[in-house]
Amino acid sequence: MVSIWEYLRGERNYTFDNPGGQHKVILTKSTPQHAITGAAATTGYLYVNLHWTTRSGAVRPSARERAKRIFSPRILRPLEPDSVQNAQVNVDLDLACMYELSDGSSGVVQPLGGYFGDLQHPPYIKLSGDDQYGAPSGETMYVNLEKKDKFKRLLIFVYIYDGTPAFEQSHAVVTIVPQTGPRIEIKLDERARAARSCAVVLIENAGDNQLTVRREVRYVNGFQADIDRLYGFGMQWQRGYKSQGGSE
Repeated sequence: MVSIWEYLRGERNYTFDNPGGQHKVILTKSTPQHAITGAAATTGYLYVNLHWTTRSGAVRPSARERAKRIFSPRILRPLEPDSVQNAQVNVDLDLACMYELSDGSSGVVQPLGGYFGDLQHPPYIKLSGDDQYGAPSGETMYVNLEKKDKFKRLLIFVYIYDGTPAFEQSHAVVTIVPQTGPRIEIKLDERARAARSCAVVLIENAGDNQLTVRREVRYVNGFQADIDRLYGFGMQWQRGYKSQGGSE
């Protein structure tokens, strides 16, 4: 089993087919729910991975151009593409999580604003970094299941930080990998032309030794504040920035 610290330090490559989970469960509209039970729900880390592909021929804006991008007081606003060519072929997705803990506190883990989280202290969730180019490893979030009793619910969501709003063209897949048992896969391949974000999956503490994983895949034309209103986390949203390097 690969150490989380080995992965975060980049000491070795890690693929998301865990030894105990050579098969997978694909959550769909007809089968939207899966339970993680036993030791898999209470020990080690839960890996949440976002992978997408940037269509060939994409031209990325420079780091300086990206650094100039600012967002409205509601965290984000739709952005004009840098060029017609970029609007046709380019997309930058971000993996994020809204959380509610058992003590009633809530918050967000996301690249925007540098909210990368912490594994040993609240929220016990850590985002490994920000993939801006659709790399094979994608973006990965870790949830410390040793602190399962501290969690009430986690909403995994994805937003388009940059590029044309076209989820169905990005071939985005969110994969949830427990320590044992099948990995869980949710595809974001529905046509939602104007959507800038998507509430992907809700993970709830079902008590005892169980986590309930439920497919949501609710496309939203807005961003974080709009998703928050749908799910009632009750947070206050303000202007956010993304660092040039993509991680801190």
